[in-house]
Amino acid sequence: MARYRGPKSKIARKFREPIFGSDKVLEKKNYGPGQHGPNKRRGKQSEYATQLEEKQKAKYTYGILEKQFSNLFKAASRKRGITGEVLLQMCEARLDNVVYRLGISPTRSGARQLVGHRHITINGQILNIPSYQVKEGDVIGVREKSKSLEAITASLAANPVNSDWLEWNGTQMTGRLINMPERTQIPENIKEQLIVELYSK
Repeated sequence: MARYRGPKSKIARKFREPIFGSDKVLEKKNYGPGQHGPNKRRGKQSEYATQLEEKQKAKYTYGILEKQFSNLFKAASRKRGITGEVLLQMCEARLDNVVYRLGISPTRSGARQLVGHRHITINGQILNIPSYQVKEGDVIGVREKSKSLEAITASLAANPVNSDWLEWNGTQMTGRLINMPERTQIPENIKEQLIVELYSK
């Protein structure tokens, strides 16, 4: 299962945002990485550099590698609607992201691991593909044998669902995707139009 395995705090500092979750390093060093630290002077970024940075931010945020992200963009461009918004909707509808949004895991990487280790079900069937596109009406649940896992119960207690496009049944430990999220319902600080411009070159 391909995924980013490099330093996370360094990437978070580069974008000056906690894209991998809360990070204490950002509180101490709220400037970009590098040996010259906050004193390093950089010229004005080119238009291409700004667009590329936005794409990299989206990739790291959702834990998607380059080829997969490119394929996702191609699929989004074939669908009806504003391409940038459709792209973000498809990122949000990934199974690992939905598991994260439901509070089953406190991080996307943790959610990805739960899916890969066969703790998650879709419509009653175990599914271990993090990139699976959850559809409207799909029921996402925790496998019966996994409902007592401390990592899952602790995360559910600390991370209640706060997404209008998802509903959660705490008794049965199942959630449902009510509808695809609108752009205003996606909290990520991503300028999707810049990504569209980059791929349109």
